[in-house]
Amino acid sequence: MQRYFMELSYDGRGYHGWQVQPNGASVQGCVAGALSLLLRAETEVVGAGRTDAGVHAARMVAHFDSGEAFDPAWLAAKLNRLLPPDIAVQGIRRVREGAHARFDALSRTYQYHVATAKQPFLRDRAWRVAPGLDFGRMNEAAALLREYADFTSFSKLHTDVKTNNCRVTQAEWAQEGEAEWVFTIRADRFLRNMVRAVVGTLADVGRGRLDADGFRAVIEAKDRCRAGSSAPAHGLFLVDVEYPADIYIG
Repeated sequence: MQRYFMELSYDGRGYHGWQVQPNGASVQGCVAGALSLLLRAETEVVGAGRTDAGVHAARMVAHFDSGEAFDPAWLAAKLNRLLPPDIAVQGIRRVREGAHARFDALSRTYQYHVATAKQPFLRDRAWRVAPGLDFGRMNEAAALLREYADFTSFSKLHTDVKTNNCRVTQAEWAQEGEAEWVFTIRADRFLRNMVRAVVGTLADVGRGRLDADGFRAVIEAKDRCRAGSSAPAHGLFLVDVEYPADIYIG
């Protein structure tokens, strides 16, 4: 058996998230079904992480195994013809034996888009907020994320993870266009619902409901009830997953 990494992008609006669900369409299930058909064998697909329902990906990475030799470019082209328009395969590469899309990832990067004015072309890609958010104060608070490891306050409740610790290496807002702001956050791992909970709480800072010290207190409380509401899913994109360079073959 040989292992391959597949790079994907998808519009999450029509799916109940990445992971296979018992009663709803998933990106993972759709891709696995197409792969199994083309490879003529039941093929499991394992992603670098789980995006929630309605969340998009500009670059998701997943691995699969095959006992049959094939041209990766040929398979990617075949998959793109078979998959629906809202899922695209960007490339397939062979990786070393035992490489794992989830456990070998060095970091993941998400971006969250906010529109401060009515933007018809962003209505399904950004959270429309009222004008007046103070992004300077939001950046001051966001910088505090790099000082902490335990992000229980921003985690979905009752999950099965063994630790709520993450190492955040980037967290900042930047303006893109006259009425669009983008929050970029990079970490070694993320908790369920973490980015959307962080963005929702930072929005409270921008509205003046919290200051930087209040945001720090939310983190230190390790209590989801102390944080703000989660921002809507449609503004969130997984944009990158980083791996060691030597994971790839050829």
